Amino acid sequence: MSIHQFQPDLPPPSSSVGVVGWLRKNLFSSPLNSIVSVILGYLAFVLISNVVSWAFVNADWVGTTRDDCTSAGACWVFISVRWEQFMYGFYPEAELWRPRLFYATLALFVAALIYEKTPKRTWIWLFFVNVYPFIIAALLYGGIFGLEVVETHKWGGLLVTLIIALVGIVVSLPIGVVLALGRRSEMPIIRSMCTVYIEVWRGVPLITVLFMASVMLPLFLSEGMETDKLIRALIGVVMFSAAYMAEVIRGGLQAIPKGQYEAADALGLTYWKKMRLIILPQALKITIPSIVNTFIGLFKDTSLVLIIGMFDVLGIGQSANTDPEWLGFAIESYVFVALVFWVFCFGMSRYSIWLENKLHTGHKR
Repeated sequence: MSIHQFQPDLPPPSSSVGVVGWLRKNLFSSPLNSIVSVILGYLAFVLISNVVSWAFVNADWVGTTRDDCTSAGACWVFISVRWEQFMYGFYPEAELWRPRLFYATLALFVAALIYEKTPKRTWIWLFFVNVYPFIIAALLYGGIFGLEVVETHKWGGLLVTLIIALVGIVVSLPIGVVLALGRRSEMPIIRSMCTVYIEVWRGVPLITVLFMASVMLPLFLSEGMETDKLIRALIGVVMFSAAYMAEVIRGGLQAIPKGQYEAADALGLTYWKKMRLIILPQALKITIPSIVNTFIGLFKDTSLVLIIGMFDVLGIGQSANTDPEWLGFAIESYVFVALVFWVFCFGMSRYSIWLENKLHTGHKR
């Protein structure tokens, strides 16, 4: 009686696995693909080499005037000279420790909230959302504890961009949740009010909202009552963003299987307990990519405050480009501003991907 012995499987050919295999499969799978890949690779190499040469190799980094920019590359001296304006706007130089303290504490809070093993993360989050904004507002504006008053028209640069983005993100999310629940409510009046609000605000451009908040809102206030321009811009951004957030959350609520609602009702849970313990956690988890996408759009839309006379980081860049002493360096300005926006938006995007992977419970496709 013979016994068949199976030989162990041979390893795949080296030309079909690894980097070589990937190149053959994706870039050189046919003569036409090979020709196109070589041409595009050459063009990409030329483009990247020129950018690297302009931005790093031939760039000027040290100096104080445009006379120090003698090479054919980028003049980053322009950015270094304007650095404080890009970061703080026209904040008084003697009081710059206040926005710097804001940046430092914000970075600490973000790091503590992102790190999973941070003790008391819930309490830190509650303090960050409910108390920290008022402390920072008092610190930046002043008028208490002997701090000099710094009017908001002197704020600018990244400072204004972060304030508008953070307030819009933190405040619009809970309002959006309430509007989404209201639009799905069984009470006709509540449902109609939420629907009208969402459709009206989603049908109006943000630039119009900012104009209305800056120009028209004071006309509806009583005589002698004034509202700070930054506060009006924040109100407009929050109300606008909340409408978009509501539709994102509503999509998540509709994606929850009907059996989840029925199971919650079978347990005898009240409406708010059902939403808080069962429905909303699942809906928010499903809509993480859409929520973060809305946040990224809001962060980029902060540049629109320039039209109402507020200088965010992009507005500071444009105003710097009109300085007679630095004419001709607009490219460096826009590249720097683009890098700032990319860093923050890319960071939010990567964190959302990490959070989505962490929270998925086997239903990810």
